[in-house]
Amino acid sequence: MAGVVLVVVAVWTLVSARYASEPAARTVLGWALILVGCGALCFRRRQPVTVAVVTLLACVVYYPLSAQDGPLMIAFALALYTTAAEGRFAAALALAAVTLLAVGIGEIRQQPGHRQIDDTSLVMLAGWLISLVAVGRAQRTRMAYLHEVEQRALAAEREQEARARQSATEERLRIAREVHDVLGHSISLINVQSGAALHRLGKGPAPEAGLATATEALEAVKATSKDALRELRATLGVLRGADEPTPTAPSSSGLALLADLAARARSTGLDVRTEVTGRPVPLPPPVDLAAYRIVQESLTNVTRHAGASTVRVGLDWGADALRLRIADDGAGAPEGRALGSGIRGMAERARAFGGELTARNGDGGGFLVDARLPLPPPTGATEPTGPAGPTEPTGPTAPPTPTSPTTPTTPEGNPR
Repeated sequence: MAGVVLVVVAVWTLVSARYASEPAARTVLGWALILVGCGALCFRRRQPVTVAVVTLLACVVYYPLSAQDGPLMIAFALALYTTAAEGRFAAALALAAVTLLAVGIGEIRQQPGHRQIDDTSLVMLAGWLISLVAVGRAQRTRMAYLHEVEQRALAAEREQEARARQSATEERLRIAREVHDVLGHSISLINVQSGAALHRLGKGPAPEAGLATATEALEAVKATSKDALRELRATLGVLRGADEPTPTAPSSSGLALLADLAARARSTGLDVRTEVTGRPVPLPPPVDLAAYRIVQESLTNVTRHAGASTVRVGLDWGADALRLRIADDGAGAPEGRALGSGIRGMAERARAFGGELTARNGDGGGFLVDARLPLPPPTGATEPTGPAGPTEPTGPTAPPTPTSPTTPTTPEGNPR
């Protein structure tokens, strides 16, 4: 920009020199002032006020001295505009006022008939100076607005990336929790069943008894692995489908198959006793899934770690919440031991629906998992026949209704 202004001023001055003559010393001084005024524009962004003052002083000296009257005022005009555009609005106004005042005083002091600028030109000069400052201020405002828009766009992009990372992390944790619950329970049962069968066969029973033991163990392993494969296929099928919704119900129909879940645990030699109190109500599929997985993971932990012989699974249907209590008579958890990923996953499931879960050693020994899941508000529907069955045809079916809403039952269904 400084080079363009220098070319314009130089060409104009050379053309004017053909029609006006002056001493060589004044010509040299005039060209020096032109070079200083135009060259100062190279620093107008870093020192806008200083450059404006320098160009103004160059014009103050140049115009009374030179007879060629080149357009050096262009350099000052550009410097004044830059001062306002760089945010030095007060300095720009002051320089414009000083310029107008100096020109006015200089013209007033001229002898009659020797004025260089008449009143109309003086008013036009005032308008030009005000316009330069106003346009510079508008440009400053526009640049500030564009910068703010850019910063907002960058902030929105960063926020979107953070949300995407958070969503990916949550989805990864959900998948890990789901696969853990699906496979951990079944593989633990298979391990216990096969280990028990090998232990009995290792005692060298009669061929008929050994064959019966092996057959029983293989049938249990087959049934458990079949269930595991079915649940794993269902989970992987959802993961493969890009447009599939998030699974909201377990492939085994949730609490509706709590009896089957207990039966598989009994096949390992564990005495599982279920107790249901209160009036069961339909559960939304996500809550049904959470309740089922909490019981499943609790039974898995009992089978793998507790060394227990009996475990009680209690479902207490309250007015506003479902209480799940899984207690065993095993050795309990060692003091100071950190909770495993399974218990953390159960706690995350409960908290996801506004509930809570605690896992600790029982007061009388063993280990206790105590979970509370809020129930949906009543909708005036007819009394359900099961604790977890949604109204849709594809929802889970209800488990057997206890003989009395407040009477606990043993696995065989008899009153305790």
